[in-house]
Amino acid sequence: MATKAATAALEQADQTPPRRRTSTRTLAVLGALLLLLTAVALSLAVGSRSLSPATVVHALLHDDGSTASSVVWDVRVPRTLASIAAGAALGVAGALIQALTRNPLADPGLLGINAGAATGVVLSITALGLTSMWASVWFAMAGAVVAGLLAYSLASGGRGGATPERLALGGAVIAAVFTGVSQTLMLLDAQALDQLRFWSVGSLARADSETLTTITPFVGVGLVLALTLVRPLNALALGDDAARALGAHLDRTRFLGLLAVTLLCGAATSAVGPLVFVGLAVPHMARMIAGADQRWTLPLSMLLAPALLLYADVLGRVAVRPDELDAGVVTAVIGAPVFIALVRRRRVVAA
Repeated sequence: MATKAATAALEQADQTPPRRRTSTRTLAVLGALLLLLTAVALSLAVGSRSLSPATVVHALLHDDGSTASSVVWDVRVPRTLASIAAGAALGVAGALIQALTRNPLADPGLLGINAGAATGVVLSITALGLTSMWASVWFAMAGAVVAGLLAYSLASGGRGGATPERLALGGAVIAAVFTGVSQTLMLLDAQALDQLRFWSVGSLARADSETLTTITPFVGVGLVLALTLVRPLNALALGDDAARALGAHLDRTRFLGLLAVTLLCGAATSAVGPLVFVGLAVPHMARMIAGADQRWTLPLSMLLAPALLLYADVLGRVAVRPDELDAGVVTAVIGAPVFIALVRRRRVVAA
């Protein structure tokens, strides 16, 4: 297939010997999986209520109705699993946006999708008084769809179609408009502002079993759709002209990619708020480790992003006990300097 030729071209551009390259990527995936499993263990063991590791293990194996079992099964397990789902969604969405725009410093906020999803949630609360997770997900999805369609429509007008430059410019306009709308709605409704002020910076505190069951179908469909696009995305990395010469369907790939991003960002934003840093930094780090091949970048992002989100959540739980720091604050404080250091130390890997 033509897209296989694109993948082969990316492999040939990498000067690392094939055997060494494969070993490095395999070790990277295993290392990312280990980081994620460690983060899951910490998330289950650490919280505002002190529980010994033995108590946590016993509660996981024997749900006897005790207080410890209630804390573990009703609070920490759903919160941890929802964090994994939201983190994987944000990481893969960021990798998709960077591949679609060929901009390694792009994130879902670049196309206004996060802003659209956030506006949908704000509108559901301020205008309709709907506070359930189910309503938040559907309104976030609607907002993300509207923002994505508007950005794509702006970018696809005129000659050349939806080029990366037009997608970025159209998305910037849409993001500014939706951000202004959501901020205005919150300022006009003091009660809604009080409900949304923690969520708006990115928080896992309200993630529960309802959150998990509501967002999982959307995240699952979005991840599957994203993984089916790895070869066309590799063709896009060679440039529009080369991709067309290889037989890639550019508009279809970009449309399906934006659809996957919409599903992923809508679900994640409704659950944890408009977190943007995770989708920016994690795919960048994944490419630094595994190169530009999306067959490795997407799975690595799928593992590293929830690990980062869980570590940030755990640190937020213990940093200011008995209160909590929101995960969005922690990822910004810790992750931003690390990301800047990575950019300064190494050449940005082209998407």
